[in-house]
Amino acid sequence: MSVENVLKSIQENNIEWVDFRFVDLSGRAHHISLPASAVDADTFVNGVAFDGSSIQGFRGIEESDMVMIPDPEATYVDPFTAHPTLNVMCDIFTPDGERYERDPRGIAVKAEEFLKESGVGTAAFFAPESEFFIFDDVRYESGTNSSSYFVDSEEASWNTNRKEDGGNLGFKVRTKGGYVPVAPVDTQQDIRSEMCRILEEAGLSIERHHHEVATAGQAEINFRFDTLKKTADNLLVYKYIVHNTARQYGKVATFMPKPLFGDNGSGMHVHQSIFEGDSPLFYDKAGYANLSEMALHYIGGILYHAPALIALTNPSTNSFKRLVPGYEAPVNLVYSKGNRSAAVRIPVAAVTPKGCRIEFRTPDSTANPYLAFSAMLMAGLDGIKRKINPTELGYGPLDKNIYDLSDADKENIRSVPASLEEALDALAADNEFLTAGGVFTKDFIENYINLKRDEAKAVAIRIHPHEYSLYFDC
Repeated sequence: MSVENVLKSIQENNIEWVDFRFVDLSGRAHHISLPASAVDADTFVNGVAFDGSSIQGFRGIEESDMVMIPDPEATYVDPFTAHPTLNVMCDIFTPDGERYERDPRGIAVKAEEFLKESGVGTAAFFAPESEFFIFDDVRYESGTNSSSYFVDSEEASWNTNRKEDGGNLGFKVRTKGGYVPVAPVDTQQDIRSEMCRILEEAGLSIERHHHEVATAGQAEINFRFDTLKKTADNLLVYKYIVHNTARQYGKVATFMPKPLFGDNGSGMHVHQSIFEGDSPLFYDKAGYANLSEMALHYIGGILYHAPALIALTNPSTNSFKRLVPGYEAPVNLVYSKGNRSAAVRIPVAAVTPKGCRIEFRTPDSTANPYLAFSAMLMAGLDGIKRKINPTELGYGPLDKNIYDLSDADKENIRSVPASLEEALDALAADNEFLTAGGVFTKDFIENYINLKRDEAKAVAIRIHPHEYSLYFDC
């Protein structure tokens, strides 16, 4: 949409407020609202000022002035505000007009430009499968003398014997028993359908929704693939609408990877492919799982750089509570067709040449999508450039259920880092593939690692409630 059309839309939809948004390093959106009467064509040139020193990981107080430059191609009418509001995604610039190197969305722009300049292809397409939980009650605290969390859901397996007003009606979701049951076991059909309706009104093309494996209201909604930056934009819209629709229903949605002990966590399986114009470059009927040599080299780059990559695709301490064997988590750094126990899966059911793609199953939705998608693309492009053959490096293909293999058979299979600290160490040691073409800068990577190390330390030094169970009576 052009600036002219955005301004026309403001008039036609009787918009009262224009909400300018940007994303921080963690992937959380921030916003400033201007009266629609104050927004004109110059706003899209001069931008909207904000204080960068108040955003973690951005700038110091001595150089805090920053500017949001609105993107007229990234707008939608907010479905939740009482006063008609148009949401506009922005890029971040310095006051002297330079693109800010720590702006995650700006990094996505540079990654797409790098792909074109590389001569490999003209566009990279991404499609995340972002899982989440819908809870009825969430309480937590972390203080000097107490630390706890509590979540609850009307569907939860632990509520089979709970006394309820009017009596307990049963039909609870068993642990690991929540994959696509019908009502009355699945109580959340309507809320997911409402999320999908609002998402489509915001411009996303919905493919399907369903209940996921875990108890207590795990869900998944899939939307259609798009280019890297556009898909990252769509994922921010997706999370905003999921969060706020749940709230309208008196519930709460979370994309936290592992909110429950002893059941499956929530991942973000990321499908990806490269095109040259309208021609898919990952398809070759003669190749393994219909993959071209380019696609195999792309997989090689993903798996070779995976330990460092995971610092960006799984950037929370909680991410590594999900990445443990036994809960369908893709901890094994191998590739395979149709095998969900592998880190990289090649979908083979009902796939056309244009639908031929690879699926990196390790990421989760605590990732900033602009950073995660850009990093995956850069790893894959490095694999293509260096012709990294995943088979020669021992990354498969492995068309077996890896979880059922003997310890001896698993000996030579690399696993993901065991903690955020390990992933950050890997990123510190292996980041040249990210800095190619100036897509990620050394300053950004060092700053990012420092911020995440602070998070890891904050968790590590705190007393865990389970430690009382283990050690209090020593």
